[in-house]
Amino acid sequence: MKTIFTHYLKPFYSRIIYGFIIKFIGTIMDLLIPWILAYMIDSVIPTKDKTAVYLWGLGMITCSLLAVVLNIIANRMASKVASETTEVIRYDLFHTISYLSSTQTDRFTKPSLISRLTSDTYNVHNMIGRMQRLGIRAPILLIGGICITLTLDPVLSFVLICILPFITILMIYVSKKSIPLYTRLQQSTDSFIRDVREAINGMRVIKALSKGNYERDKFNIYNSEVTENEKKASTTMALINPCMNLLLNIGLILVIVVGAWRVNEGLTQVGKILAFLTYFTIILNAMLSISRMFILFSKAAASAERIMEVIECDDLDMDRDITDINQTSHSVISMNNTKSKQSEANSTQVETDTFIDFSHVWFTYTKQRNDSINVEDSYALYDINFKLKKGETLGILGATGSGKSTILQLLLRFYLPSKGTIYINGTDIKDIPLRELREKFGIVFQNDILFQDTIEENIRFGRDLSLNKIKEALTYSKADEFVTDLQSALTIKGANLSGGQKQRVLIARALAAKPDILLLDDSSSALDYKTDALLREQLREHFSTTTKIIIAQRISSIMHAEHILVMDDGKMIDYGTHDELLSRCSIYQDISKSQMGEAKTYQPLEGSES
Repeated sequence: MKTIFTHYLKPFYSRIIYGFIIKFIGTIMDLLIPWILAYMIDSVIPTKDKTAVYLWGLGMITCSLLAVVLNIIANRMASKVASETTEVIRYDLFHTISYLSSTQTDRFTKPSLISRLTSDTYNVHNMIGRMQRLGIRAPILLIGGICITLTLDPVLSFVLICILPFITILMIYVSKKSIPLYTRLQQSTDSFIRDVREAINGMRVIKALSKGNYERDKFNIYNSEVTENEKKASTTMALINPCMNLLLNIGLILVIVVGAWRVNEGLTQVGKILAFLTYFTIILNAMLSISRMFILFSKAAASAERIMEVIECDDLDMDRDITDINQTSHSVISMNNTKSKQSEANSTQVETDTFIDFSHVWFTYTKQRNDSINVEDSYALYDINFKLKKGETLGILGATGSGKSTILQLLLRFYLPSKGTIYINGTDIKDIPLRELREKFGIVFQNDILFQDTIEENIRFGRDLSLNKIKEALTYSKADEFVTDLQSALTIKGANLSGGQKQRVLIARALAAKPDILLLDDSSSALDYKTDALLREQLREHFSTTTKIIIAQRISSIMHAEHILVMDDGKMIDYGTHDELLSRCSIYQDISKSQMGEAKTYQPLEGSES
């Protein structure tokens, strides 16, 4: 919360002060009205001077109008400051999330990041706006009301002041209890969002397997947890209002009793008692407003802590995505600890014609900060070694969970190797600025996504690509067979396309920018053999200088590659050409034997690989 006040609100200090002055004047106008009323009752009306009564009445009307106008202006300014500040916070949070390493994303979890970007930023926005409205007005009414009552009747004011320490202790106690409860509530909300997200995304599967009751029971568990945590937090905060009302009502009774006695004794006047009761009501409302501020502050403090945990994330042992990317936050404010500095490529260039080089690469997903992993069973990859020249193709074959996709994630630097080094064109990828590194790639992930937009924008994807390049990419991927209008709209995740059509659009996206390195992660699994063969022909003819790494389940998709890597349980089982592996690798032989029989069901295109 400290960073929100000292950093994000800093550019708005002048506007906040200006709004404070306006709010201060408007609040003073509110405080003057009961004083004027008391003066009229005790001093003006007894003189029976109608002109004076009308003038003082006009003064009350003027104060009322000024109070309304100035408070409206101040509230509009407060709302604008809150909106603009939250916009910056939301931008910086999304900016940081966009460049979190995969390790960091796994640690925070996606549902939690969504919750921080939505409900947590809303809580902070609500607090900033209310703080400038109630947070300024309420203390002025409280302090100003007490000061004026002291001038009216010090004895009655003393009765009121004696109540205030009890109210202060109550609010401090409840706030200390409530902040951890709201933090726990947000954490349970994260789990709730994750369950809802999974259930909605998998609704077809749930219906197909008749698992609706099972999902409802699971939803009820998360829903009950959120409800229970919300109940605890709300119950704790609910103590404030009734306890404050009790204390203030006790004070009000004492004021009335003492005031009546003092009027009866001739120690004070009726107008002052009426004004005092009005000020007491004002002070009561101010205290209730302050108590509501404590509730908002408790929620916002928990939310701000979660937001800043992401924005200030600087795990040195994790991927260096944030610290070395060659770009600067475009927000009004960019955090000092997230200011990017372009890496200096100080590493010695390796004199070789090798373009991609995996040198003794080991990797584990379970490694944590300052921990050393010595148990071999914890590794997802074991001592991976291979070299590719520019324009060559590497096919990777292996069972599910054998580490095929992990190789691509390391090459993209979603994760850093636990041991070993990866070179591109002789340079350690850790020394290549991240933007520069990833601009080299065109990629289709195993579970890639199409967005709710036109086909053209799904392929362009914000890049500076001409219409001709997009059309060429559609031709290369054989997607031009069904794409007749680039402005055709796709639904969420491309649900209005078949599996094979989606894969061809995704391949077109990867090919459109003519990348130096093309990564295809099981991207032809939904293609028929004929289309798969045509795609390989296009890659061979138009992307001869592009280095390709293809993960596939079908040998026919990779048998043409200069190198084939057979993986099993994170280990390199064998490495060589199609013919070499057929002669010596039993796993490859078994797969080839089973698939070649299946492949007889189609006739390969003339001039293409079988």
